[in-house]
Amino acid sequence: MPNKIAIEVKNLTKIYHLYDKPQDRLKEALNPFKKSYHHDFYAMSDVNLQIRKGETLGIIGKNGAGKSTLLKMITGVLTPTLGTIETKGTIASLLELGAGFNPDMSGMENIYLNGTLMGFSHEEMATKVDAILEFADIGEFIHQPVKMYSSGMFARLAFSVSINVEPDILIVDEALSVGDMAFQMKCFKKFQDFQAQGRTILFVTHALDTVLRYCNRGIVIDAGQIVFDGSPKFAVDAFKKVLSNDFYEKEDDNKEETIDLQDNSTYLKDFFDTHKELDKYGNGKASIIDYGILDKKGRPANIIDYNAEFKIIMKVKFAQSIIAPIFAFTLKDSKGLELTGTNTNMKYVTTGTYTKDQIITISFKQKANLQLGSYALSLGCVTLNETGVEVYSRIYDAILFDIIGAAQMVGFFDLQSEIHIEY
Repeated sequence: MPNKIAIEVKNLTKIYHLYDKPQDRLKEALNPFKKSYHHDFYAMSDVNLQIRKGETLGIIGKNGAGKSTLLKMITGVLTPTLGTIETKGTIASLLELGAGFNPDMSGMENIYLNGTLMGFSHEEMATKVDAILEFADIGEFIHQPVKMYSSGMFARLAFSVSINVEPDILIVDEALSVGDMAFQMKCFKKFQDFQAQGRTILFVTHALDTVLRYCNRGIVIDAGQIVFDGSPKFAVDAFKKVLSNDFYEKEDDNKEETIDLQDNSTYLKDFFDTHKELDKYGNGKASIIDYGILDKKGRPANIIDYNAEFKIIMKVKFAQSIIAPIFAFTLKDSKGLELTGTNTNMKYVTTGTYTKDQIITISFKQKANLQLGSYALSLGCVTLNETGVEVYSRIYDAILFDIIGAAQMVGFFDLQSEIHIEY
């Protein structure tokens, strides 16, 4: 392996035997004619990959695409069916919370246990304990059995052990997502220290803004194969196409495929996963029959680039004649806090009189200048009368979507301040 290559993967394949019924496994094992009762599932299929020393590689893909399988084979947790993996340097991995921890042993005992598993002597680990404890910052719980730990405490201790053994290669699989914001910031500061020291980092994440902010390379895995390998920005773009099933379609350079909002036979909401917490109610005098989010090119999207223009669309069908209804939307963060929203009444948009069975389309256009993260879209069609708010149709948490990018800000949204320094 060339000196500048930290990891080299050649023709890597991982096949699992899947059985339709539990008893088929026994039938296959006992069959004198070696009859097969299984079918093959390719978790990874003929993957080739070179990772250079000092690279920070973000690995993204849908659930079940093969991301974790790849990392587990690189670390030796899983054995490839075919192909080879060569690594150069010591590896520390954080694949699953508590992996390698004995639940009945204390945190301190597990520090030494993990050190032994990574090839360090008791004396060598003793020199690293103070740094591990300082970074983990779990106080007196270090002397308690780890089965008492919360998932966040698991993450703090496991990550602290992994980074303080000073590995040449650090591999992390989504384990940081359970920590609080302060701990995550401390972890990513450590990532930056590792980058400055020329160490290699691989991590799987669903936080696409993390890939943009910290990685210098990104790969997209889909159905057990690497379908994109390049800059983080283009990797995220490719992943968005994979999510919307556009990645494998031949693109017409002269035409952008968009949704015909006037076509009442096509439902925009069918392009989005139905949120299990979706809540609908109202008296039914009018109904929100369709809704969705369109990116700046008019395509359905549940991932929006920071500060990019996007539209929120809703279609309403009237069950009777309605005068001057109010159309509204709100956005909530992952904790359920309503952050922003508006309606036709607040914006002084005059709505008309609509007749029975009439269908209209309402669109809200804005820029995504919110803090990077996940949001829920809620929609409403109401009116104001002498008794208060009359709800015709309201849908809470209709769509979950993400805003991604490399922007940094404090709080919920960006004021897009302009800074000038004069001398």
